[in-house]
Amino acid sequence: MLLATDLDGTFLAGDPDNRHRLYQLISAHPEIKLIFVTGRGLEVVLPLLSDPTIPRPDFIIADVGATVVDGQNKVPVQPLQTDIEAHWPGERTVADAMARFDGLERQEVPQQRRCSYFCSANAITPEITAIAERLGCDVLFSADMYLDILPRGVNKGSTLRKLVAHLGIEPDDVLVAGDTLNDLSMYEQGFKGVCVGDSEPGLIDATRDRARVLHSSHTGCGGILEVISQFGFLGPHGVDAELSALEARGKADLVMVYHRLPYEESFDKGVLTRRRPTSPNGIIPTLLSFFGQGRRGSWVAWSIHDPKKAIPFETHTDVDRERYPDLTAARVALTKHDVDVFYKRFSKEAFWPTLHTFWERAIFREEDWAIYLRVNRLFAERTASEAAEAAVVWIHDYNLWMVPAYLRELRPDLKIAFFHHTYFPSADVFNVLPWRREIIGSLLQCDYIGFHIPRQSENFVDVARGVAPLKALETRSCAPRYLSYGCAVGLDEMTTAIEVHGRRIGLGAHPVGLDIGRIEALLGSSHTIELMESLRHELAGIRVILSVERLDYTTGTLEKLLAFEALLDDNPELLGKVTLITICVPAAREMTIYDTLQNQIEQAVGRINGRFSRVGWTPVQFFFRPFPFEEVVAYYAMADVMWITPLRDGLNLVAKEFVATQGLIKGCGVLVLSEFAGAAAELHGAVLTNPHDLSDLRDKLYFGLTLNRAEAEARLRESFGIVQHNDIHRWGQEFLEAVEGTLAARC
Repeated sequence: MLLATDLDGTFLAGDPDNRHRLYQLISAHPEIKLIFVTGRGLEVVLPLLSDPTIPRPDFIIADVGATVVDGQNKVPVQPLQTDIEAHWPGERTVADAMARFDGLERQEVPQQRRCSYFCSANAITPEITAIAERLGCDVLFSADMYLDILPRGVNKGSTLRKLVAHLGIEPDDVLVAGDTLNDLSMYEQGFKGVCVGDSEPGLIDATRDRARVLHSSHTGCGGILEVISQFGFLGPHGVDAELSALEARGKADLVMVYHRLPYEESFDKGVLTRRRPTSPNGIIPTLLSFFGQGRRGSWVAWSIHDPKKAIPFETHTDVDRERYPDLTAARVALTKHDVDVFYKRFSKEAFWPTLHTFWERAIFREEDWAIYLRVNRLFAERTASEAAEAAVVWIHDYNLWMVPAYLRELRPDLKIAFFHHTYFPSADVFNVLPWRREIIGSLLQCDYIGFHIPRQSENFVDVARGVAPLKALETRSCAPRYLSYGCAVGLDEMTTAIEVHGRRIGLGAHPVGLDIGRIEALLGSSHTIELMESLRHELAGIRVILSVERLDYTTGTLEKLLAFEALLDDNPELLGKVTLITICVPAAREMTIYDTLQNQIEQAVGRINGRFSRVGWTPVQFFFRPFPFEEVVAYYAMADVMWITPLRDGLNLVAKEFVATQGLIKGCGVLVLSEFAGAAAELHGAVLTNPHDLSDLRDKLYFGLTLNRAEAEARLRESFGIVQHNDIHRWGQEFLEAVEGTLAARC
């Protein structure tokens, strides 16, 4: 069937449950085509296309029939649009002709190939009609207030009839729906139709004798659902049968949606084994802690499945029956190809560079986007089947941007929260993404969205303003927790609640914290103590500059090496007395986009060591491999200066790990931190530097090396107090409390 429907008062109206049922039906049924037929201008319809709870139309007829475009790409449908254009004398011609009449107020709304006015019925004189006829136009008056001057023969019904013929659809397969007199022309084409409840009396009177037009008592979507069943469009079982499969409910009160499983999997001699995560990532243990309180939960994550292998795929597994007896891992089966495209290629080649303001490096492939959507849909479907009625769903990071859209469509009852772990850029950068409307439309289906720092949250608000009508409901001062003017990512005030399409959405800044206890335990372990003693002996008499990062153009590794080279050039007294130790974790072998950068870094290291090395002293010790976390902690303890200079970073936990280590051993190490890292807004004691300025990089490093002990200790105490208080446990608890607070504010 083809549903051609007016928007205001019809498709966007009615009981919320009926709207959801109709939208679900259209989204789930492959043989239902949808056409928006509206008096709105096309530009005003576009925000609706960013709302993923509203089904995407196959076609849009706007401007009371004067505009007809493809709903997917907004390209005019030819030759229909050209024919309409040929009958339009031009906006200026019509507007000038109507300017002489009193009582006509031009509507200040986007409009194409028509001129629209507010007026009363008695303002429409025979002279207006006569002038319109001389211009080759028609006059349409509706709702006792709207006057449209349109190209002759153009209206909602005529354009719809031509589009139906153009598509080769049988007229008996078309259902039209409306509620005002300017919808009348749709019913005059012989299609089946419904005038929904509370329709304009003039429309009811004009269609009263049409046997194929039903008058429903149900408003909006409820009326459309009623008529779909009455006309038997979906066969003998009707709407209820089509929707029954979507009504399943799970048992989890809290669903964690994260790309990583809460355990590690490996095959040992053909046997699958699972063990607790060995990664230093402290987020997973924290997220797990919410399930140790008798709370029923599910953890949705992917797991690679090879259909060619005889090993059956387990959709559900235990996580840790002893510690988390009520938690289940609900696994999304992805092939290795899915993961390579969705995560290792597309996310890292399209989204990662754009998020970190390197949009010129981004590679956008429509075929990759299709796989990304499919994977996100699989995550949403698994989540929908796991969640109990009104459960809280906590989704993590940009890999799963589209999950809220699909999930809200499947389960409108759920409380959806999202945390963005990476940097979120300003509108002029984010809007480079070809799919920005879909992404933002999806995120706007959340009840609460969290970011690391206020600047990133406010950037999101600015991007959202360009996608949908947005009203700021609440703001909050950023001080004293965050720097306002002291760094590049500072902000004095942030928006904490917005309203979009009538929905309240909470926003917040929640910089991820550390598991301080884990670092403290490692510092007390015999292995770490032995390694620290070995390093003290090896580095005796040398000031240690430490850098720990991944291989990535965002981390500023190459820029740092150039600045260090300049430091040695300008300060020969440092030769033989300082060493830069860099631990750089390489990218996965499939990520070839970093090959050129790695070659440049290796050349720079070779050049610096070739220029400055002496017997017994090497200026740069560069390790292109990951270190066990306990070894990294030992290096943190030995460092005089921690040099963390990403060109852009959402937060940077390495900076916090260094501060925690030095604070626990009562050291006086100096943190020299990029002011473009999110942590710069939070760690007030850091020495901030601009990594885009090699001179500033060099000078701030020299400042850190020569800082007197008293000031170094004072700066460290300030930063350590922040890291110690705002730990990982407080981060998780404050986030969930903010989610509940947003939901309570709606009541």
